[in-house]
Amino acid sequence: MGIVPGNNRNRICIHGGRVIDPANAIDALQDVYLADGRIVSLGNRPDGFETDQEIDAGNCIVCPGLIDLGVRVREPGQEHKASIATESLAAASGGVTTLCCPPDTDPVTDTPAVAELVRLRAETAGKTRIVPLGALTRGLAGEQLSEMAALARAGCAGVSNAMRPLVNTLVQRRALEYAATFDLTVFLHANDHALANKGCAHEGRVAARLGLPGIPEAAETAAVARDLALIEQTGVRAHFCRLTTGRAARMVARAQFDGAPITADVAVPYLFLSEVDISDFDSRCHVIPPLRTVEDRQRLREALQNGVFSALCSDHQPHEPDAKLGPFPSTEPGISGLDTLLPLGLRLVNEHALDLDELIHRLTCGPAGILGLPYGTLSIGATADICIFNPELNWQLDTHSMRSNGHNTPFMGWEMQGRVTHTLLNGELVYSLD
Repeated sequence: MGIVPGNNRNRICIHGGRVIDPANAIDALQDVYLADGRIVSLGNRPDGFETDQEIDAGNCIVCPGLIDLGVRVREPGQEHKASIATESLAAASGGVTTLCCPPDTDPVTDTPAVAELVRLRAETAGKTRIVPLGALTRGLAGEQLSEMAALARAGCAGVSNAMRPLVNTLVQRRALEYAATFDLTVFLHANDHALANKGCAHEGRVAARLGLPGIPEAAETAAVARDLALIEQTGVRAHFCRLTTGRAARMVARAQFDGAPITADVAVPYLFLSEVDISDFDSRCHVIPPLRTVEDRQRLREALQNGVFSALCSDHQPHEPDAKLGPFPSTEPGISGLDTLLPLGLRLVNEHALDLDELIHRLTCGPAGILGLPYGTLSIGATADICIFNPELNWQLDTHSMRSNGHNTPFMGWEMQGRVTHTLLNGELVYSLD
């Protein structure tokens, strides 16, 4: 059944593809019909439907547009690294139609004006939808609470203090209580800054051998324990961003089992890399939180498979080349990840770490549910955000194939399998591989 198209404009038929929509438990070969920016039918052509455009999706997967919970577009404030325009193109070429950016911009996203600036510049670029997070505290200074209600009205999907510390636990409690009164999700980066102590690698044998200052596992697990206690105390809805240790994943899983209102995500690089990859001081592997042990990597994969992590993200942090030059501790942390989110996810499927529908779930309706947004689905009447990709298409990641302005990735030169052929945002074709 479909919506009668009437006088709707821009009628598109996507034909011949395998449609996977985990939100509706759909996995079938069928056509998709769009009109006026919305899904009007799956399978059967609506009466009187005449197409303005046909897209051949033969041998391809048709799924909802991907949603990435962790993307720094570097604008405003760090346009020498990247911009909304460049990273929107990278997102579209990777099938990402909605991305969530943290509030640690310059200026900080602690006023409606900054949130509106990000939204308007994303609309101008016209390639992807950007949903900002508002600052939990003013200026992310960790002292005074932000005007959370105003940020929510400005379109912020939640609040966060990013990787910045709070002055003390009492401030955090008050912030969580305040967010709970407005039914806002608080996005938490579990990191005890005193224990991290400006380290740059996982505290263990590799860091000791290389002489690098280490960040212990307890920097994450102690923070998770504190956060879980405050979540129980305040009743706030919370999301743990980019967990890196198996012990933290187990703690979150136990709290979820006990009914805590929490979700969590993991970033793709932590599922493929470990502390071993920094052995030759490769600054492309300098990330914060640091890459953990091989055992942690396996535990994270298991937590993803078991549903502890309901979203998979890129943790996209583009840098200019100079940012990764110099001694390892002095280089800037972060990996450019938008170009590799889907192909590395498909590699997880090929390695039997995840089923294809589970992968798409964690890239679409999973993150949509965390953000409380009506995307990530091909339901009739839903916004026509669509990703079409060929899972068998082989290509190599290099400076020519990357669309992001940042080329700082340890996956450079890897052979990838699976590539996006078309991306539609609000029913408009914003990317085509041809």
